[in-house]
Amino acid sequence: MNEQPLKCLLVDDEPPAIRLLENYLSKVPFLEATATASSAFEALKLLEKSTIDVIFLDIQMPDLSGIQLSKIIKGQVKIIFTTAYPQFAIESYDLNAVDYLLKPFEFERFYEAALKLKALNKQTVKSTSDTPYLFIKTDGKNNFEKVYVDDIYFVEGLKNYVAIHLANKQIITYNTLKNIEESLQDSGFIKIHKSYIVSLNKINKTDSLSVFINNKELPIGDTYKKDFFEAIHKREL
Repeated sequence: MNEQPLKCLLVDDEPPAIRLLENYLSKVPFLEATATASSAFEALKLLEKSTIDVIFLDIQMPDLSGIQLSKIIKGQVKIIFTTAYPQFAIESYDLNAVDYLLKPFEFERFYEAALKLKALNKQTVKSTSDTPYLFIKTDGKNNFEKVYVDDIYFVEGLKNYVAIHLANKQIITYNTLKNIEESLQDSGFIKIHKSYIVSLNKINKTDSLSVFINNKELPIGDTYKKDFFEAIHKREL
């Protein structure tokens, strides 16, 4: 069965730039130009109403820039920046952008970015038969929320409760950090502090004192440093 094309939102305040993207997208069968917007505010409204997988996003726009918009919607959709300004490239990768297309770009360069999207999509497509998940008990006797293990960034112990941090929300459950740690065993998680368990896959960076993950700085406890950095060095290039 053929996969459905990724739905794309094109955001640029210059009509010729939108037309170029539409032309390029028409040549890529696994991408579909679903909507266009001439401002970041218009894009926000479209995101509320439509299912969007990818945004091709200009940076320099009036009122709200593409960088500002990407911080607002971080984690909700994949982003490829399209801009004439090279100075934002480093910041764009801090925001986990898939790619950074510097105008003017040819179709060949556009297609490289499209292939990155395709590869990432294959990695993130979930199959209920082989993707690990937990049922997290929330408020009420029989209220549970299904959470895929791959979606968990870190887990925080809060006395008699535990906060499970996802990309854009947290789930509070009456439980212990020890129980959650046992449930996540052999899933790429490691304890870095008496109050924190983190996903190694989701770490943005680390230093000798802290782990940075999903715009949060978490402390590394002295008791856990040795095991944590051994795990890091195993993946060192």
